[in-house]
Amino acid sequence: MIKKNEIDIYNIPIALVTEQYLQYLKMIKELNLDLAGEYLVMASTLIHIKSKMLLPPPEEPEEEEEEDPRAELVRQLLEHQRFKEAALSLKERPLLERDVFTRAVLPPEEAEKITVDEEELIEVSVFELIEAFHRVVSQLDRKELLEIDLEKLSLTDIINEIMDQLSVTKSSTFEDLLKGKKDRRRVIYTFLAILELIKLRMIKAYQTSVFGIIRIFPAVES
Repeated sequence: MIKKNEIDIYNIPIALVTEQYLQYLKMIKELNLDLAGEYLVMASTLIHIKSKMLLPPPEEPEEEEEEDPRAELVRQLLEHQRFKEAALSLKERPLLERDVFTRAVLPPEEAEKITVDEEELIEVSVFELIEAFHRVVSQLDRKELLEIDLEKLSLTDIINEIMDQLSVTKSSTFEDLLKGKKDRRRVIYTFLAILELIKLRMIKAYQTSVFGIIRIFPAVES
């Protein structure tokens, strides 16, 4: 989020960050995802920081200058970024060229279309998937989306449907996997199935640019 909005990590606009976290929280709460608790804690932390920044400064200067309340958040973000960069470095260490990385992950049919001159593929984060899901849902017919199909569904059934589709098509856009599923429960189950498959490393989600089309690939070639 900070990277996308080009925010200076040492001068965080708390109002903007809090607003976006609360938007994520609202969406995740509606989907009953386990991540809601994590975001609630972060939103509470941000609001606490904001409240401290709104307090008037003490009349008498203290012996030691009080630390900026955003400093701890900055430390956490920097530490998270270091872990992220270290993980990326370890992931790429055994690779000699970018096209090797591409061919190692994508199905042969897709890999042949990508050359070292083309834009690098970006692995999609859960936040970007949530944003994409929100965009897809906002485009669906609201009346039909609110209707609940009484057909018995299970997450396993939807997971099998997705894997069966990918075994035939070799890849699919995130939007295509949700197309035609206007029943609210089936749309949500499909999204949760995608998250579960990514967590199990059975599929991978990539895009060629920020806000670009998200494509889903099987993680292991059949």
